[in-house]
Amino acid sequence: MPIGRQDPALDTLLLPFAGGHLQWPPGEVLFLRARAGAALMPLPRERLVCEQSFRPEADALWRDGFRVREDGEDGGTRHPLVLLLPPRQRDEARALYAQALSRATDGGTVVVSLANDAGARTGEADLARIAGPVTSLSKHKCRVFWTRSGQAGGDAALAAQWGVLDAPRPVAGGRFLSRPGVFAWDRIDAASALLAAHLPPTLAGRGADLGTGYGYLADEVLRRCPGVSALDLYEAERRALDLARGNLAAHAGRVALGFHWHDVCAGLPNRYDFIVSNPPFHGQGNAARPDIGRRFIEAAAQSLHPGGVLWLVANRQLPYEQALGTGFGTVRTVAQRDGFKVIEARAC
Repeated sequence: MPIGRQDPALDTLLLPFAGGHLQWPPGEVLFLRARAGAALMPLPRERLVCEQSFRPEADALWRDGFRVREDGEDGGTRHPLVLLLPPRQRDEARALYAQALSRATDGGTVVVSLANDAGARTGEADLARIAGPVTSLSKHKCRVFWTRSGQAGGDAALAAQWGVLDAPRPVAGGRFLSRPGVFAWDRIDAASALLAAHLPPTLAGRGADLGTGYGYLADEVLRRCPGVSALDLYEAERRALDLARGNLAAHAGRVALGFHWHDVCAGLPNRYDFIVSNPPFHGQGNAARPDIGRRFIEAAAQSLHPGGVLWLVANRQLPYEQALGTGFGTVRTVAQRDGFKVIEARAC
């Protein structure tokens, strides 16, 4: 998150330290689902290790000089302080509460912050169930709550159960593996299914799937379009991209597959004969972000060969027409159903 943007949950996360309730410890501090922001800037970069699987947030942390590493890459190192900004999805959040406790030293502190409208009270209660007594403060319409690892009153057995709540599991009748927290994680997304049903079998050459998720749409392209010789998958959420890599393994012997942990809004590095996309239209805080979809369209227009085609699905009310009209020579709506629209746009 750029420094100029407000992040009340991040500001509130550090409130116990500013108010003297907690002290910043010696040693390396772990920050799970870290986000960049002004509140982080005074902290010692050399002693703060960030884990963030969402590429735009990871990029922002890198730009600000913080260390970002793969989830669990520390080889079992435990930390005197673990900070956490949990996601909305409850199973994923519960797994992170359990992970934060397990990655803190005995007697180490776990500090969590959530916006009130993102389930702060529920999150506090969940942490207390597995950790024991929790202390909390409220500010900025957020709640920060903290506890200590290994104290009396915790439930280690429940924490162990929660620790695997976000593990990959079969979905769609066993066709794919997915996990909580990934977009439409427990089903085939209706908009993506509508787009897949209208894809022409004539798509061929080198293509890309922008915002691939766990790989459903890419799998449909590879099943339906025998002329595809290469397909690049772009996904900002690394947890989803890892799933897609496994879900598409059966196609790897026939088609050259590229897996890119990448923010499409930053542009694409390659040129393509075709692109398919069901672009996101919400930010990580669940606020409406039609600008993301517009940027996906712009990136596609800049990356298609002349005559190349974009196949796009979106909610019917999303205002993408201007971006499509600016970036493409011809645009047509192929289908409208159940609140979605499928669009074919051809590059000049």
